[in-house]
Amino acid sequence: MTSTPTSGKPSSSKPNAGYQVTDRNLALELVRVTEAAAMSASHWTGRGLKNEADGAAVEAMRQAFDTVAIDGTVVIGEGEMDEAPMLFIGERVGSGGPAMDIAVDPLEGTNLCAKNMPNALTVVALAEAGNFLHAPDIYMDKIVVGPGLPEGVVDLDASIGANLRELARAKRKDIGELTLCALERERHEELIAKTREAGARVMLLSDGDVAAAIAACLPDGQVDIYAGSGGAPEGVLAAAAVRCVHGQMQGRLLFEDDEQIQRARAMDPGRDPSRKLGLYDMAKGDVLFSATGVTSGPLLRGIRRDGKHVITHSIVMRSKSGTIRFVEGHHDFSTKTWSTN
Repeated sequence: MTSTPTSGKPSSSKPNAGYQVTDRNLALELVRVTEAAAMSASHWTGRGLKNEADGAAVEAMRQAFDTVAIDGTVVIGEGEMDEAPMLFIGERVGSGGPAMDIAVDPLEGTNLCAKNMPNALTVVALAEAGNFLHAPDIYMDKIVVGPGLPEGVVDLDASIGANLRELARAKRKDIGELTLCALERERHEELIAKTREAGARVMLLSDGDVAAAIAACLPDGQVDIYAGSGGAPEGVLAAAAVRCVHGQMQGRLLFEDDEQIQRARAMDPGRDPSRKLGLYDMAKGDVLFSATGVTSGPLLRGIRRDGKHVITHSIVMRSKSGTIRFVEGHHDFSTKTWSTN
């Protein structure tokens, strides 16, 4: 599979026949994985214990993966930066089947869950082996815009002012009508200041950049562009989701020391670890994406409980068809055989 220098988009993509037959079923299986993690994490919502919530999500996700008919390898996972529990990079999951790459964030927005704030999600993406970026759990610079725009309308190496001008021209809007979404971090102070200086609005999030990247691709008009740095696992997960909705994304790994650079080189041999990454450099081939809400937000409703019944709300997407499905699950724990405690 080859990539163009500008976008990383492959000249061809031919999933194997077995995967074509099973991918519809795998999409539903992925929803079961994110549902299990969300229900387990929800026991810790509002309790101020983010690592306990993350650990509950991880263990439930592991158990749920044991029932999925794949030979899966976690190629990019969450948890190393803050020493939280994780599905570690290189971990094998699944009950056997086609070889798959897995990108996970068992609980995206651990602080959001701990504080009972909006937009905590459990997230998984799946692709054939070799189709996700292999990278350590470090930071990544990212920029995302939605579908229906000229290819390359924004560029990671351009100034935010230039990107906003090009985006406004492509959308036939004034810059003042655009909204940029970013994480509220000290490292983004210049990005925020330059965005406002250009005349655009800014929407700041405390956590949760996968949901923010998806929001930039949805047609509701609340977010026009997502930019800034966040975790590399979230970057690959965002790329998988952006692939499914036909948006645009670029990224670049951000290194703090030589050790991180060497780890990145070992995971992706023969490639410049500091190169600008196109969307298809991060997530190519046929991609499946699933997320389940833990706490309610603009994208998904959170977990709701009624005695022994739990209601979940999930999104599942497939890049091959471009189909987006919202799935509401009603779970009866008087009959389920596994526990979310």
